[in-house]
Amino acid sequence: MPLKPLIDADTIADRVADLGRAITHDFLGKDLVIVAVLKGSYVFAADLARHIDLDVAVEFLGVRSYGDQQESSGVVQITTDLSTSIEGKHVILVEDIVDTGLTISYLHENLATRQPASLKIASLLHKPARTRVPVDIDYLGFTVDDVFIVGYGLDYAQKFRNLPYLAVVTDEDA
Repeated sequence: MPLKPLIDADTIADRVADLGRAITHDFLGKDLVIVAVLKGSYVFAADLARHIDLDVAVEFLGVRSYGDQQESSGVVQITTDLSTSIEGKHVILVEDIVDTGLTISYLHENLATRQPASLKIASLLHKPARTRVPVDIDYLGFTVDDVFIVGYGLDYAQKFRNLPYLAVVTDEDA
């Protein structure tokens, strides 16, 4: 499958470090939990956590909305729930990409019912051209065009997650 590099590994690393510093500043002295949305955000969440200079708990929330397609089905299925309570804690929901806003909006509403002290969103990517539900992203890596992106945790049919950079899938028949 032909890929065209979009954002190189060094640029990603620099931006993730910036986001980690901002989060450290904003949550000094607070009980912070990062909730990584699986599977796509695992690389971003791991790198982000290493750049947050605080004691951070990490939780995982498995969801499925794409299947093996290039577009979200719009139906969000929680496949793995949190293993501990987030009640009274400051939570950052970490996502790989916000495109339609449907998944992250659903997850934000779901986690808000669990009574965290605060709930923020961090996303590596935002694709505003596809927005169906507006979402406030508190910590954003990059804004991208309406193209299908893989690498750095993002996949196509479970492939390409291990690329250290972001790339655009260029084969229309993929």
